[in-house]
Amino acid sequence: MASEELLQIQLEEVKKMETNGDKKLRGGYYTPNEIARFITKWVITKESNNILEPSCGDGQFIESAIEILSSLGINKRTIPNKIIGVELNAIEAKKSSERFTKYLLDGEESIIEGDFFANCHKWLDNQKEFDSIIGNPPFIRYQDFPEKFKTSALDLMKRANLKPNKLMNTWIPFVVGSTLLLRSGGRIGFVLPAELFQVNYASEIRKFLSDSYSKVIIITFRKLVFANIQQEVVLFLGEKNGRKSHGINIIEMESTESLKDTDLNKKNIDETLKVLDSSTEKWTQYFLSEKEVKLLRKLKINSEIGLTGSYMSVDVGIVTGQNNYFVLNKDRLKEHGLENQSQKIFSKSIQLKGIVATNEDFKQSAQRINSNYLVNIPDTEYKHLPKYLQKYIDIGEKEEVHKGYKCRIRKNWWVIPSLWKPDAFMLRQVHNYPKIILNSCQATNTDTIHRIKFMDGVNGEIIASAFLNSLTLAFSEVTGRSYGGGVLTFEPTEAENLPLPLEGAEHLNFQKIDALIRKGEIEKVLDITDKILLKDGLNLSDSEIKSLRTIWKKLRDRRLYRKRNYDLS
Repeated sequence: MASEELLQIQLEEVKKMETNGDKKLRGGYYTPNEIARFITKWVITKESNNILEPSCGDGQFIESAIEILSSLGINKRTIPNKIIGVELNAIEAKKSSERFTKYLLDGEESIIEGDFFANCHKWLDNQKEFDSIIGNPPFIRYQDFPEKFKTSALDLMKRANLKPNKLMNTWIPFVVGSTLLLRSGGRIGFVLPAELFQVNYASEIRKFLSDSYSKVIIITFRKLVFANIQQEVVLFLGEKNGRKSHGINIIEMESTESLKDTDLNKKNIDETLKVLDSSTEKWTQYFLSEKEVKLLRKLKINSEIGLTGSYMSVDVGIVTGQNNYFVLNKDRLKEHGLENQSQKIFSKSIQLKGIVATNEDFKQSAQRINSNYLVNIPDTEYKHLPKYLQKYIDIGEKEEVHKGYKCRIRKNWWVIPSLWKPDAFMLRQVHNYPKIILNSCQATNTDTIHRIKFMDGVNGEIIASAFLNSLTLAFSEVTGRSYGGGVLTFEPTEAENLPLPLEGAEHLNFQKIDALIRKGEIEKVLDITDKILLKDGLNLSDSEIKSLRTIWKKLRDRRLYRKRNYDLS
């Protein structure tokens, strides 16, 4: 299908959605003026003859571009010819056009009301390039994007030899398309979600950007930029491969207020660039010094250090579909006669105090949390179940539990799948540090906690004790994912991909480590495990061990600092 025909179809789709008041389509939030000006000032130079804003919204970046070009002494009458803005929404596109009239310029033809992806295909077909690209692309989940736009966006990704998946967010094809349109030596500046650093679905785009840009500067903020959406964002600034140098620099700022006093064009950024590894690995590591990054990379390929996945498999916890119905306290169990149809369950990480969950731990957590018993109804047709179970199922249907998605897709909605009891638990969402907790009380857990099954012959006490060392904790911060709330989150595959030194681990005192963890003495635990595992076991130097401890604390403290600002916003 020709680009013009596809564009017309997509514009009709947009008008339908605008009529229905669907604001998800744009996924846009107005960019603060200080951010638009900061990005534009770095991206646009006197040589910028072709400037693109692929999702211009109300024109905040357009106005900044006009101001910067004027300050560079560009003839005002030529400015509209240098700028192209693309915007789906007709009302927003009109606002962008009005930015030109504010400066007594005629910029009507500079703003294209349409879809960036279709226009991008057309420009690439005609080998059109841009010197400078700026903007704040929309953040829209793949499933919320109209089908016709999906096709165009996916085709754009394939054009770049990328393999998009259904977890993709629409900011990714915006970045890809813009990168393809940027000339060699040109500059780009975007507001992007911080998930660029760490989510698995962005791993391919990280490699793409590493290969495409000779210089990458990322500005991060300790305070949220868009507090109303609680979305952490970063400023991505890139210079396309016009030079041989290849590096990245991450600059942390307290808030957007700090941008006013920062002029990157006057800083010698090249002197502080860290080597940008052309891989899919997460970019969280670049918050560290070059020396710290090199240490992690050296240890990552150390053949003496295995990965957690070599000793255990990690799986998600039980998904009940409705915890209030399926997870009860003793009184409610007794009320419905379900004592013999239940099993112990942990539903909150706060219930797991040490590195072993004992019967006494369960008893105490049941007193605090109350709902600690999972109702386990047999996988039997309703008519064959005892009356007391039929009665409880009737209660669930009266409360419409069966209409929830997870229950609705089951053959018998009351049958919870995968009720196996794990050998150990692992925190899925971490505040201070991750840990492995042995399951000695024969409980299971909900999906707020991961389930661990050890490989045959693996000693769980050794694994749980050895897991708490500075090397593993340092890698946990660059392997897991953290968002605006400061919580470190692990998917099962990430939990299985943590380096775990075990040389000498048989000398660790499991009971002593458990007792210290229950008292909150993680530093004392690390002093013990680092000496046995890292110094004696791996023969690391004192300075290397100290550096690993610093890496963990530096990244942890940064994460927790953002949580405090998140809570106050």
